[in-house]
Amino acid sequence: METFIGFAAVVMTTIIALFGALVLQALLLRAAVALMQPATAVRRVPASSTVRSRQLVTHAYAKTR
Repeated sequence: METFIGFAAVVMTTIIALFGALVLQALLLRAAVALMQPATAVRRVPASSTVRSRQLVTHAYAKTR
């Protein structure tokens, strides 16, 4: 009977350790994915040079009219 209780304790400890390892792995995976996000994902893309040039030409043309 004492052997059975010891075996059950080892099995329960192993199962609890397994779930603890799974939780830790999920947290580390979530942190790794968060760190791999590009730094420019939140920033606004600046206007391209052609768009800016067109704005300048339009502004200069509007002054001459």
